Amino acid sequence: MMKKIAFVVQRYGLEVNGGAELHCRQLAEHMADKYQTEIITTKAIDYITWKDEYTEEEEIINGILVRRFSVKEPRNIKQFNQLSERILQGGSSVEEEEVWMQKQGPCSTELTAYLRNHKNDYDVFIFFTYLYYTTYFGLQEVSEKSILIPTAHDELPIYLNMFSKMFQLPKGIFYNTREEKKFVEQKFHIASTPNNNGYGGVGVEIPEHISAESFRQKYHADHFMLYIGRIEEHKGCKELFRYFCEYKKRNPGNLKLLLMGKEVLNVPDAEDIVSLGFVSDEDKFNGLAACDFLILPSQFESLSMVVLEAFQVGRPVLVNGKCEVLKGHCVQSNGGLYYTDYYEFEGCVNYLLNQKDTGSAMGKNGQAYVQKNYRWDAITGRLSQLIEKVCLS
Repeated sequence: MMKKIAFVVQRYGLEVNGGAELHCRQLAEHMADKYQTEIITTKAIDYITWKDEYTEEEEIINGILVRRFSVKEPRNIKQFNQLSERILQGGSSVEEEEVWMQKQGPCSTELTAYLRNHKNDYDVFIFFTYLYYTTYFGLQEVSEKSILIPTAHDELPIYLNMFSKMFQLPKGIFYNTREEKKFVEQKFHIASTPNNNGYGGVGVEIPEHISAESFRQKYHADHFMLYIGRIEEHKGCKELFRYFCEYKKRNPGNLKLLLMGKEVLNVPDAEDIVSLGFVSDEDKFNGLAACDFLILPSQFESLSMVVLEAFQVGRPVLVNGKCEVLKGHCVQSNGGLYYTDYYEFEGCVNYLLNQKDTGSAMGKNGQAYVQKNYRWDAITGRLSQLIEKVCLS
């Protein structure tokens, strides 16, 4: 008889395209042939307000049962930001930090009550991302049969005192990268054991047919760097805009910056900066094939699917070297460059634009790196091994 597992995640659905949430959906769907798999989540779609938007309590998505629970109340982002400004400065008690976590959300007491009341119905619970209410309070209900996929990186919230307790709870930890594992083990003094030594990530899937030329014709774009993701300051976009504008002043030419993703931050009104908004997967991959290189300015990433997708398409990347995970991808693959200030940014851009043969070689290196480390069969195999260990522990 198949073991029964549940993925617990803050939001879930075909409409939800966030990195960790999409990662969860892809992983769950690839585990469904090995285990009886369910999703435990909220009715929220928007990660800013967490308000209930899904109406059904249960639905089947791509063959997997999804159980949805109401969020107690939408988040007041103004009040939350004011509270965060105080709490993230440090010095708060665990009790005060837990109030912050309730406001962080999505606060679903129905979800945690379900975990508590149905703990014996499942063999293993797999929690996605350390940062949210569903993980922090959910883990406390079912810790003895839990796996945490933390998607952790060096950012202000992870230094809150309450997480020291939380990271001791899961029976297994499944990391995305070696850099994440090293950071978490050092930060929380977790000994390296078979149950927290697993590496996951995502399997990279690209369409069978990709056409750079069709993208160039559709968007009249011939010579551009490409950013894919939420357009917000937290993702480094404000600095990217500043760097790109300075680059164009110092290096006149026809290079453009194309952006794909939801605009949270205002995009500068500049002829060479073009925001395409949310695009289809077809346009995304065609754009990756057409770009000179992918640019990812974020300092806070635990994996970055889009970097792996760029590698798989055969394009080099340019990333923020202050992010150890992104820097690690580039160093281990020799598939990209990284910068830590404007002048390094300018030098890397010019190198990638002027050394086309080297850029092509980087792209091939990236493809080999993805094939070695980010195939679905390898990832699901490693997670299955961890699930079995947790069941026996």
